[in-house]
Amino acid sequence: MNDIFTPAKLGPITLRNRVIKAATFEGCTPDALVTDELIDFHREVAAGGVGMTTVAYCAVAPGGRTDRHQIWTRPEAVAGLRKLTDAVHAEGAAASAQIGHAGPVANAASNRVPALAPSRMLSPLSMKFMKSPSVSEIAELVAAHANAARLAEQSGFDAVEIHFGHNYLVSSFLSPLLNRRNDGYGGILRNRARLAREIACAVKDAVGDRLAVIAKLNMEDGRRGGLTIPESLQVAAWLEADGALDALELTAGSSLLNPMLLFHGAAPRSAFAKVLPGPARLGFRLVGRAFLKEYPYQEAYLLERARQFRRELSLPLILLGGITNLDTMRLARTEGFEFVAMGRALLREPNLLHRIQADDSTRSACVHCNECMPTIYTGTHCVYRPNLSHEPIQLTLG
Repeated sequence: MNDIFTPAKLGPITLRNRVIKAATFEGCTPDALVTDELIDFHREVAAGGVGMTTVAYCAVAPGGRTDRHQIWTRPEAVAGLRKLTDAVHAEGAAASAQIGHAGPVANAASNRVPALAPSRMLSPLSMKFMKSPSVSEIAELVAAHANAARLAEQSGFDAVEIHFGHNYLVSSFLSPLLNRRNDGYGGILRNRARLAREIACAVKDAVGDRLAVIAKLNMEDGRRGGLTIPESLQVAAWLEADGALDALELTAGSSLLNPMLLFHGAAPRSAFAKVLPGPARLGFRLVGRAFLKEYPYQEAYLLERARQFRRELSLPLILLGGITNLDTMRLARTEGFEFVAMGRALLREPNLLHRIQADDSTRSACVHCNECMPTIYTGTHCVYRPNLSHEPIQLTLG
């Protein structure tokens, strides 16, 4: 299909094209509030031609951040977020807020509150035991997601993307490896999926048809004993039946256990070791090869998994992973995916879409080295482009 650069409906909103800037934590918020650098980051991507850019990561609670320098959605954040969405809208693009709780991926030492996990387990980040939330605390987390969605609406966002992937909190509840509860939120898949379904419905109730509601869902965790594709397909079917979502963005991998399944390409072990504090650096040198596995890069590398979801679902789907040129975008459309999401290619060239529109043979300059991954706490950027000029964030892992 050749309709990549024509307007497309996403729930109640219309995007100018079918390309979405995927969520990549930008590392531009040292005080957990919007900065001019963050605004410039998204303005540049919007000016480069995307239909919508995704602001990540907007935690629903202070303890839901992977680092305390990330934004958490509260009234004090609204003015800055409104300035950001105004800047994106001025460039003709829509803006989405990625909301969620990092759960076991949250850094307790940095956040200064315990990390959460479905079941009591030792955090590899803080080397302290994580807290298992009670049923009443789970209800508070559901309400926090709804409140974050309302604040996103007040901030001028056109959409919210709920984070159900990468073994963040909701994803960890879905995982039989991480969720060993014996109450109504653990055990059989229907129970493990309960939190995802409750949050999706609460967010939809909060914003109605005024914002598009997207969920970023793991197709699989990529770790033995974790969430599998057949289980994820069933979860997706339940989410579709609930009617709370306008689209699913399909992802894979675990920030906690297997992050490279999402990225593919080179594993930047040396670069990661350099940015970690002393004790964590030593531990990473010991386990880095097992933690950062290597998966060969190819275009649309998640497509084979995602096809299974396309066959089973009628819900609009967003294809992520290795989308860098027009041929791949057209392949996604031919396969029935309504939208595509791009991340690293736009870090390398924010104006890539304009270049593709001018010459459909254009190829991305991204070499899939993944050296951008370790830059997330010092200003997310492609190492082949100048860094963002803002105060570096001190990474705290223990």
